[in-house]
Amino acid sequence: MSVLPNQAPVTATPSFSSLQLHPSLQKGLKELGFARPTPIQAEAIPPALEGRDVLACAMTGSGKTYAFLLPILHHLMEKPRGTTRALVITPTRELAAQIVESLNDVTVHTPLTGAAVFGGVGMGPQEHAFRSGADVIVATPGRLLDHFRMPYAKLEHLEYLVLDEADRMLDMGFLPEIKKVLRHLPQKKRQTLFFSATMPAPIAALTKDLLTNPFTLNLQRQAAPAVGITQAVYPVSQDLKSALLVALLKRGDMPQALVFTRTKHRANRLASQLVSAGIKAERIHGNRSQAQRTQALAGFKDGSYQVLVATDIAARGIDVEALGHVVNFDVPLASEDYIHRVGRTARAEATGEAFTFVSPEEEGDLKQIERAIKKALPRVTVPDFDYSAKPQTKLEVPLAERIAEIRKKKAEDRARAAAKAERRSAAQSGGARPAAPAKKPAESRGPARGPAASGPAAGTPKSGAAGRVRRGPHRGQGGGGGGRSGGSGAGSPRGGGDSPYA
Repeated sequence: MSVLPNQAPVTATPSFSSLQLHPSLQKGLKELGFARPTPIQAEAIPPALEGRDVLACAMTGSGKTYAFLLPILHHLMEKPRGTTRALVITPTRELAAQIVESLNDVTVHTPLTGAAVFGGVGMGPQEHAFRSGADVIVATPGRLLDHFRMPYAKLEHLEYLVLDEADRMLDMGFLPEIKKVLRHLPQKKRQTLFFSATMPAPIAALTKDLLTNPFTLNLQRQAAPAVGITQAVYPVSQDLKSALLVALLKRGDMPQALVFTRTKHRANRLASQLVSAGIKAERIHGNRSQAQRTQALAGFKDGSYQVLVATDIAARGIDVEALGHVVNFDVPLASEDYIHRVGRTARAEATGEAFTFVSPEEEGDLKQIERAIKKALPRVTVPDFDYSAKPQTKLEVPLAERIAEIRKKKAEDRARAAAKAERRSAAQSGGARPAAPAKKPAESRGPARGPAASGPAAGTPKSGAAGRVRRGPHRGQGGGGGGRSGGSGAGSPRGGGDSPYA
């Protein structure tokens, strides 16, 4: 391993006990079964314990979460409670929840507390975390900015800042929000730990603004999958990918698998087809509510689901102990996405298998990945699978058909709107309402209300409508309570304070 400026060579992997962490943290690590740190932990923890800024280019699955958590928690053990002193910024809700879970696991014998702050859930408990002074707050950028609009979220005593998966935040368009977050933080000396799988130019520029004489790790190492991952390619036509996945699952080759698709639509359709084939499966992507995403991930972790179908939202946010298999149902468009997808298995120096289904039209994308990882992946043909079979169901409706269906629906909506407007105009013309037949008194009341209510809303004066207009504000006052409740920010649930892809 090459030695960079401000970097000391590591000759042998030490034990956690040799790192001189607080005894309560050592006890927690021992109960978790961690005897020796991973290479990134062995290299990053000592300078972080000394109070130095750290800049680390670390692959997914390398154990970097504890590389930044442990030194911060060690320092916090000697500080008074009730004040937030550490902030971790991360791109996705799942990753934020995972980091807090890791924190809770290792601090079981300490008084230290952590809180996750992300969109898709109510802000009330998160506000409580700010007000009560959770020791460590782990947040996504968008929801963090929501809280910073409130007086309780000043973080004036912040001493430690972590940016995790910085390149992923750049990919998701969070760089402007990160810069806004940094402007809200107190401008005083603090320790900053910066972790990124890759180092694109905008991220490198950000490190120069944030870090002071940082201890640097692995910046010249080529990104590659972990050595414990067995990789293979399954050539198959696009229409038979679902059938091939079902065949592998039913053969028992994959007791549990995390399956990545290119789009949310394909994730939904694939999960539905797996369930129809008798396989317990769930999906997770940006259009699912936070409760649905949490339930899906929890069910996958406890074994309730054999398969979790995901988009790349989950590539850096799922940490499942001893996950044996990752399947690229669709070939990712970038080598970095491939590395992070397959990195969900063989985590922390374990072993696992990563299979990639490649159709003829995806061969070009696969070649780019093989060039990036400097390795030709072996091709596998499944015995007894009929590669010439006719697919029974379509995974994805062809784009032309989907566009035609959308246009048809929009045309129907326009026709309904035009017919409604025509009826409304006919009822309002002449300043008087058409008389209803005497034998149907109920109808004389029903149609008379709609036009009268719509007339003032459209700005058209109507004689005889004053009584109905007066009732409108009365009903509006009844709904005003909902408006105040919804606008109170701190207590209202939000669909997402961060990107919908988070």
